[in-house]
Amino acid sequence: MTETVFTCRSYSLQDTDALAAAIAAESFPGMVIGLDGDLGAGKTAFSQGYARHLGVEGIVNSPTFTIIKEYQGRLPLYHMDVYRISVQEADELGLEEYFYGQGVSLVEWSSVITDLLPPRHLHIGLKTTGPEEREITVTGIGEPYGEVCRGLIQKWGKRDE
Repeated sequence: MTETVFTCRSYSLQDTDALAAAIAAESFPGMVIGLDGDLGAGKTAFSQGYARHLGVEGIVNSPTFTIIKEYQGRLPLYHMDVYRISVQEADELGLEEYFYGQGVSLVEWSSVITDLLPPRHLHIGLKTTGPEEREITVTGIGEPYGEVCRGLIQKWGKRDE
């Protein structure tokens, strides 16, 4: 499967929010976004910005203990945190219904359930490189996710220099 990669540096929460806004603008029913990064790398901050730009009102916080939180915006948002569950437990939750539904599935710690993710999805990796600085890699795996990355590249070019 073809992968398209966009890498940038975020120097502030505003930079991360701008990326979240750009991705939210391209969101579609059935979109699956995996988020990975160390604790404190910005997964929840990205999720909050993404939700806001998707039109979700109110507070969005990490579903660490509830595993899945559902929100309504321009599209339904299924915000998941799978850090504390096994692949078997995740499979028993029926995640496929979310992944192939009419909303957007935003999965924090997605690497925990890589085998359960649809073969085509968007992956966002966040790496802390300074107190406020992050390196963010957005990988579109298959289409239409590659198109999302090409749009980011077209809009911002190479921002990691």
